[in-house]
Amino acid sequence: MDLIRQFISFVGALLILIAYAGHQMGWMSPRRPAYNILNAGSAILWWVALHPFQVGLVVLEAVWTIISLGALAKPRPA
Repeated sequence: MDLIRQFISFVGALLILIAYAGHQMGWMSPRRPAYNILNAGSAILWWVALHPFQVGLVVLEAVWTIISLGALAKPRPA
């Protein structure tokens, strides 16, 4: 089970890092849904941080997830 949790957390981190690198390199706009979908990988890390409970990571990942999902819910200009 520990190996599975490690793999799941790696996938969550990878999603966030892809969004970050894509934005920094100019390959991805933070105004596009794909960017925020990748950033929502923080929900995976939030879940991992709950067991064992790590307050700093839980707060960081919960807020990151809320901001990413909020950005996805915003109406997009045509």
